[in-house]
Amino acid sequence: MFEHFRAQYATLRDAASATGASWRDERFAGVEGYAEFMAEFAGASFGGGLYRVHEARSGPQGLALVVEAFPELATRVLPFGYDWLGRQLALDTGRVDAGQPQVILLEPGTGEALEIPLSFVTFHDQELIEYADAALAAEHFQAWSAGNSGVLPLQRGQCVGYRVPLFLGGQDTVENLEVVDLDVYWSICGQLRQSVRDLPPGSLVDEVTRDQ
Repeated sequence: MFEHFRAQYATLRDAASATGASWRDERFAGVEGYAEFMAEFAGASFGGGLYRVHEARSGPQGLALVVEAFPELATRVLPFGYDWLGRQLALDTGRVDAGQPQVILLEPGTGEALEIPLSFVTFHDQELIEYADAALAAEHFQAWSAGNSGVLPLQRGQCVGYRVPLFLGGQDTVENLEVVDLDVYWSICGQLRQSVRDLPPGSLVDEVTRDQ
């Protein structure tokens, strides 16, 4: 189990990332491969921050961010990792196949929750190997990092966020990206998402006020 992940990602592991303690939420108990994977990779960062695995401290923090931004999913999701864009990768206990919760990708910059019909094991041993670009926006990361290598590897509390979120009309371009604090980015995007989610499609948002 996870042989393919090890073969591809072992050489990409960031030197400063140390193995941490696993997040032991009881809801992970029946997830195939979770305990084995976390025993080896909890707290690890790969490819300069392209993909980062949660550990005992960051997992609950990631969950709190998701609950604030996506309250409709509060009782269903369990984050296990996050990518360079700050997107939380989680297990969705509301979608189960063959006894295994399926993966969901929660995007602060777009305000979307994208369902990935794969288990925890299949996501790591297949999706991240064969479809890394689709799963982690790997090509976009390469384009951005070409001009920003000096800030790599990303710290665990950082991500690369949109200056103007896509759900407010921002462009999905390198020029619209900057290194930001992960918690602050999620909080701001979450508040904005809650403010605009019930507006009719095509509504114009021409002013945003940030509460201090």
